[in-house]
This record gives sequence, C-alpha cells and structure tokens, in this order.
Amino acid sequence: MSNPEDTSAPVGTDFIRNIVRDDLASGKHAHIKTRFPPEPNGYLHLGHTRAIMTDFGIAAEHGGECNLRFDDTNPAKEDPEYVQAIQDDIAWLGFQWHDLRHASDYFGVFHLAAIKLIQDGKAFVCDLSADEVRAYRGSLTEPGRPSPFRDRSIEENLDLFARMRAGEFPDGARTLRAKIDMASPNINMRDPAIFRIKHVEHQNTGNEWPIYPMYDYAHSLSDAIEGITHSLCTLEFEDHRPLYDWCVDNVALHDHPELLAPITEKGFPNEAAKPRQIEFSRLNLDYTVMSKRKLMALVQEGLVDGWDDPRMPTLQGIRRRGYSPQALRLFVSRLGLSKQNSTIDYTVLENTLREDMDVRAERRMAVIEPLRFVLTNLPDDHAELLNFHNHPKNAECGDRKVAFSNTVYIEREDFAEVPPKGWKRLVPDGEVRLRGAGIAKCTEVVKDADGNIVELRGTLDLESRPGMPGAERKVKGTLHWVDAKTAVPAEFRHYDRLFNVADPDDDSDGKTYRDHLNPESKHVLHGFVEAAAAQAAAETFYQFERIGYYVADRKDHRASAPVFNRSVTLRDTWMQKER
Repeated sequence: MSNPEDTSAPVGTDFIRNIVRDDLASGKHAHIKTRFPPEPNGYLHLGHTRAIMTDFGIAAEHGGECNLRFDDTNPAKEDPEYVQAIQDDIAWLGFQWHDLRHASDYFGVFHLAAIKLIQDGKAFVCDLSADEVRAYRGSLTEPGRPSPFRDRSIEENLDLFARMRAGEFPDGARTLRAKIDMASPNINMRDPAIFRIKHVEHQNTGNEWPIYPMYDYAHSLSDAIEGITHSLCTLEFEDHRPLYDWCVDNVALHDHPELLAPITEKGFPNEAAKPRQIEFSRLNLDYTVMSKRKLMALVQEGLVDGWDDPRMPTLQGIRRRGYSPQALRLFVSRLGLSKQNSTIDYTVLENTLREDMDVRAERRMAVIEPLRFVLTNLPDDHAELLNFHNHPKNAECGDRKVAFSNTVYIEREDFAEVPPKGWKRLVPDGEVRLRGAGIAKCTEVVKDADGNIVELRGTLDLESRPGMPGAERKVKGTLHWVDAKTAVPAEFRHYDRLFNVADPDDDSDGKTYRDHLNPESKHVLHGFVEAAAAQAAAETFYQFERIGYYVADRKDHRASAPVFNRSVTLRDTWMQKER
C-alpha cells in the first residue's frame, strides 16, 4: 500500500482488527491476506470506500497482502470500462494491490470442484425453471420442497453436467445445484444453484465457457484458492456465510491440490487455505442512493451527466467534485467499523472536506457574478502588482503577485442600493476594504435603460494600503475582487445534493428516487478568476476567498478557458442562501 501524505486519523481498534490481532498472536496465521473483490458491472461509489480501506488497511497494518480480484462471473453485465475505472479509483485513494486477479482465472478450478461435489453426492443437475425453483424454495415460515431431480444418480449428474459444459443445452434449461437442506431456516442453504447455463462471451475467456459459476460458490472458492485469511464483507452477506463455509469445507481445496491443476499450470502459486468470512456495516449517507442498479439508471436515462457527474456518489464523481482522497480516508477512519447499519449525515462528509481543504487548499480570488467597479482617482493606465500570501496558515506555500488596476470586478451581491439591516458591504457613498488594495468608496451607481446596475464608480484611499497609517481606519466590510484588465473569464459549476429528501430510497409514499431528484442540484455561472488561478493544472484545489472550495475540472479545465467545480461551501448552506 502506498502512503501518501494525508490527514487520516491514527489507526484505532475495532472488532475486526481485534480478531486479526488475536489470530496472529495465537499463531493461527503466520501473515494476513485479504482481498477487495468488486464486480465490474458499474463504478465504485462512496460506500465502497469503507470496504477498500478495511481490506487494504488491515492487511497493510500487519505487513500482509491484499489482492484486487474482479468477480467477473456475470459477463452479460460486465465491461472493461468498469475494470479500468475501479483500478483508477483504488490507486487514487492511495492503495496498491498485491496481485491483480479475476474469478475467471479460476473457472477451471470451479469446474473440477463441481465435479467433485457431484461425485461426493453433494450436487445435482436440476431441470426446474427459475420460477419453479422459487416455488419449490418455500418461504421464511415454510420449508422448501426437494426438486424432483434431486435424487438423480451420480452417473446421470456427471453426464448432464458434462453436456452443460459442452454447450449442449440452451440458457436456463438446467442448473447445477448444491445438495444441502431444503428445510434449512436459512433460505440460502436450500439447495442453491452453483452453476448456470449462459451462452455469453466473456471479456477474459471469450467463448470457452457456456456455463458460469454463481457468486457465492465462486467467491468462497476464490478466497480459498488465494489463501485469503480474512474475507471481509458487508452485513448483507451475513446470511450467506453458512453457504460460504459449506463451499469451502466440502470442496476442501487445501486438502485437494489436484483440483488446483488448472491454475498451477498457468503459473499461479498453490496458496489454498481455509478463509474466515467476517461482516461489517455498510457506509450509508443520507440524501444519497448507493444501489448500482439505481446509479446505472440515472446514467442511462440521462438524469445525470455520466458516471463521473460531480453530483453522483461514485468515486469518479466525488473526485471530479473536488473531494481529496485524504478527506475520504479521514472521513471513513473516523467512522470506524461496527456490526450495526446506520446512516451518516451528509454534513459530516462535507465538514471533513472543509477541514481537509482548510489545510490543503491555497487561496485565490474569483468573482462568480461580477459587477464592474471603476476607481476614478486612479489613471486609466494604472497597473501594479500586489503581494498576497497563498495560504494564511502555511508560510511554506509562499506568496504570489496579483495584478491591480483602476477597474476591478466585485461580487454583484456585495453591493446594495437599499441595504438590509446589519449590512456590512458596499452601499452608495459607503466604504469597504478591497482585500490587499485599500479602502474604496462608492460615489456613483451607473444603470442601463432598464434600471439595471451595470457599473459602480468610486475612489480608492491611497493612504489606506496595507502597512500605511490609513490602513487602520475602521470600515464595516472587506471584499474580494479580481482585476478587470487581467482577470480570465471562467465557468463555475455549483453542485448541491442530487436528491432533496434524506431517504430517496423510501418509496412508501408511492414515489421513487427519480421523483426526489433535486432540480436545483446544478447551476452554471460565468465570472472571472485571477490569472494565477486560470493557470492551475486540472484537479488543483483552491479556496476562492469568501466563496468556497473549488477544484479545476479534471476534464474541461483549460488555462484559456478555466472551469471550476465547487466542492463545498465555506460553511453549511444546504437549502440556504450562501452568504
């Protein structure tokens, strides 16, 4: 695992880490090996961050190894695009896998293991349709009924399975099922399918296999093949643990090295061992959906601008929004691990980003809704460079020069002809401090034929510059600004929460998550940035003073046409006016 500079909290303790430490102390394991096993059928999202940090983090803390293994057992829904995005996300978060593996690397082992289960009388070929299987399975209160094909002879099952492997039967005609217990209170143990027929080309194995293993079977045996010591997963797999253990125990790869021949012939080491599955709670956020199916629908229906839309909870989206990997790691490490599912307030995530950006982001000036302000007591050719600190709390960030002339842009909302009570910004005949430049007074308001304010005019107190005696003169407000003659036009994309209710998954009122999309979740504004900000590389973070934290868009930003995404406001402004 790489170790980039971050603000993550120190490694603490939790029930999983306690188990791992006890296993090492007792000598049960000489070293720790984990894996992160995503399905390449979509993009990773915020919820996966906890799993990534748990799998990679626990291994690294104990000098162990963590594999990245793609669970590519359902080729109809998988795509190389997702494979690449997942690798990019993990590397961006700051982690590096030991081995890159695929469940498809082990298809030959899964096949031999299935033959062994048939020979041991623990698996059978079933001709029931999917609907019939569901009908026979029973319910939470009623036991299931055995399939009428459950008592086929070993010879007949071997023959039928060989014909399934040869591609003789159409999709859905038959399945290979484990023979366990149709009366089990755990429905997952009621003779689950372990192979199904699917004539679909696979991205790694092509058309070699017309049959594909089911998830529980492939996942458990993949862990056993790789010598995984601790198979860490979220709580929805807790009811699947008995099946996981059944597959591991009844195939017993650690005692049957001959079953590993298909991978040892390819150069994979024989690391077979008996893994232990341990579950932890999911990471859930309010105002968010984490279902891959729902996220896929948002993309395919054009309700968002792709998987990396900054409003999406995907890691690609949250990265484009301007969240740093350090902030995400800090967020997850503070939440810790538990066995109880809960939903985290979205503001906790936002406040963590503010905390991280306050330390990390250099300061710049930008005006998002510009109003021209001409200082009439300066000549038209006035041009100078003012010195600004890049970060008020970190001298190591150095200084920069900012152009200043007789014309600047201020924020339109920083001026009011008729100010409300408590107003501390610019008014007619009023004074404000222009950050780093001195005290300015508005002496004239210029309007167009429709009565809209198009320009302010005023004067600059030349004795009020920083360091001069007049600089100590008290005025009510300090405004940021950009020099009108050197500022660069820029696009600002303001994003808010994608949904306007805390639980968009709740459909009890007959509405779906689509009905709760926030129509105000994206606004595009056009203003100006100081030249130093325009020159930033993509994915550079800034605090635009008095406005918020922004990032140069990783796709669209150019020095000649800057594009900045607002990552988070300076304080919580959800459903409120910014300032």
